[in-house]
Formats: sequence, structure tokens, C-alpha cells
Amino acid sequence: MIQVLRNRAYRQLFIAQVVALAGTGLATVALGLLAYDIAGEGAGAVLGTAFAIKMVAYVFVAPVANALVARLPRRAVMIGADVLRLLVALALPFVTDVWQVYVLIFVLQASSATFTPTFQSVIPDVLPDEEDYTSALSLSRLAYDLESVLSPVLAGALLLLVSSSTLFFGTAIGFAASALLVAATVIPHRATLPGSDVGPFWNRVQRGMRLFVRLREMRPVLLLNLAVAASGAFVIVQTVVVVRSTFEQSESVVPVVLAMNGAGSMLSALLLPRVLRRASERRVMLSGALALTVTLALVPVALASGPARAGLVAVGALWFILGLGSAAVQTPVGRIIRRSVDREDLPAAFAAQFSLSHACWLITYPLAGWLGAVGLVPTAVVLAVIAAGATVGAVVLWPSVRTQVPFESSVR
Repeated sequence: MIQVLRNRAYRQLFIAQVVALAGTGLATVALGLLAYDIAGEGAGAVLGTAFAIKMVAYVFVAPVANALVARLPRRAVMIGADVLRLLVALALPFVTDVWQVYVLIFVLQASSATFTPTFQSVIPDVLPDEEDYTSALSLSRLAYDLESVLSPVLAGALLLLVSSSTLFFGTAIGFAASALLVAATVIPHRATLPGSDVGPFWNRVQRGMRLFVRLREMRPVLLLNLAVAASGAFVIVQTVVVVRSTFEQSESVVPVVLAMNGAGSMLSALLLPRVLRRASERRVMLSGALALTVTLALVPVALASGPARAGLVAVGALWFILGLGSAAVQTPVGRIIRRSVDREDLPAAFAAQFSLSHACWLITYPLAGWLGAVGLVPTAVVLAVIAAGATVGAVVLWPSVRTQVPFESSVR
């Protein structure tokens, strides 16, 4: 998998992704501390609103931004998004009111909703070989998982030396480095067929969405996104409650349990390039969704043993399996998009995937939180039912036998 980094263009883009993710991780920690400085005990409400704004930006901005920048060079789009994110990071230490936080967070996430799909659409052009592209997808998954595990550690170490507001300057450095690396990368020109980038603005906005509905292999992806969001929302929203209330453990145990989920995802990402040489995306992704459903259904059993230590160990094991299943579903999506969509439509397709997948999280995040007031067991059961329905629907929509399209044929 590491061999793909020998490609200079991809190596620079991957490092740009890593440093930007590191900066984002620092911003996440700094934002929580900033919210507490501004709102005190109301920091939770501030962060909850900011998180909702993030999802709204991801869902609604990505397809619109893709239509707006469709005629622009992709390198310029990514550099512009990084520069805008850099400016927001530099402004955040100086805010004094909650509304300013909300505005800046929306701008920051709207920029990310522009950068990420554009970045994803470039990688297939940089790496035309199927195995190389698969390795790139796994490395990207690893980068996201490492960010969630290592960024809090890095932030904690920096806080021993600097104030919390200084973390935002670290975020700005990450975005600046990303912009410089992208600027130094030779990015292939986007192939454009006559008439492919014209037409009414709203039609261009909807292009990626229509691809997901029209193409047979894309429809199951919509439902599998929901299965991932159902399981992931329970882990992210309720882990602190599971650890602190059900098993009566200290705060220091919370990141350890969350890290089990990240570890499972990283292991899955490491294994997938080899697995996908022998198994189809359909088998891998549906197996991952099945694992998510069954594991989430077993959560109430583990919770019933609280506050016994054995139950907490069982929860850690279940979180690990949920990480495995989540990466198994998410990582191959890029292969399916690339194989199913014409090259000139890749940006629109990746923007649609970005938007639609986050729309699922916009549903399951509040659901996991609101149902949590009733109880953890009902929450896990409802989300497991949602994951099961999504998995069954994906099986029905995704025929077991299909005509294999050569990977290279999608690059025209």
C-alpha cells in the first residue's frame, strides 16, 4: 500500500491531506475550549449547534459549490478553499460572541465541502491504475482515523506549552502547508466533453444527485451510507455516557474506548487493498454493513452487564468491530464511483457522495442524542433497526451478478 506514495503527485496530495487533517483536529479541541470560555456551562449547546451547522454546510454546500467551480482549474479551487480555511482559523482566536463562532464555522465547513470532493475527484486522474487507486483510498481512510486518534494527543501536548487559542494558529499552519503542497503538484486537466459543463445552474447542482439515482451501482451506496451513519452516531454521541454512567469509569477511559473504534477502522483500511483483489466491492461492503447491524444489535447485551469491567471490555470489542465494518463500507465507494461515472462527471459524483453521506449523519446524530434521553438500549435498538433496513435495501438494490466494467474504461 505504501508503494503508491512513490507517485510524486499523489505523495504531495496525500501529505497535504494529512497536514490539513492535523490542523482540523487541533481546531476541534480548540473550539471546545473556546466555547467554554465564551459560554461557560452552556458550551455543550454551543458545540452542538456548531456541529449541526457543520453538517448543514456539508449537505447543502458541496453540490452547489461543485456547480459554481465546475469551470475552474481544480488546483485553484483547492488552494482557494485552503486559503479561506486558513483565514477562518486565524480569525477564531479573536471572536467574542457565540454568533461569530457560528458564522466562522459555517465558512470553514463550506470551504471543506468545496475542497474535499474536488480533492477526491483529482486522485483517480493522478492514479489511473486500479490497485494504486485502491491503496490511495485505504491511505485516505487511515489518515482520517489517525487524525481522530492522534490530534487530541497532539493538542494535549501543545496545551502544556501554549494557550488554547494558539491551537488555532496550528490549524492555520496546517491549511497553509496544504495550500503550498497543492500549488506544487502537477494536476491533470479535467477532461471535458462538449456541453458537459453547461446548462442551467440548478441542473448542474443536481447532476451528481441524479447520477446516484440513475446508476444501478450507485443506489446501494445511498443506503449503505445510512448504515454507517446509524452505527457511527451511536459510537460518537453515546460513548461518553456508556463509559461514565453505565460503567462508572473516569473521563480518561472515554478516549480509550473511542480509540478502539478508530483502531478497527485502521485495521480494515490496511487489509482492504489485499481483500479487494479477491472479493468484489459488493461482497466487502455488504459484509461490512451486516457486521455493523449485528454488532449494534449486540450493544444492549453488553450494556446489560454494566458496571462490570467485563461489560466494558465487551463494549470495546464491539466498537472495534464497528470500526472494521465502517471502513469496509466506506473505503471502496471511490472505486465504485470511478468505475460507474464518466471522468468529466467525477467531481459532481464525489460532491454528491460527500453531501448525501453527511445527510445521513444529519439524521442519525440528533436521533442518537434525542433517543439517548429515553435510554441507551432503546437507542441502540432503533439505530440497529435502521442499519438493518438500510442493509437489506442495499442487498435488494445491488444485484449479485453484474457486467464487469473494466476499471480503466471509466477514464476517458
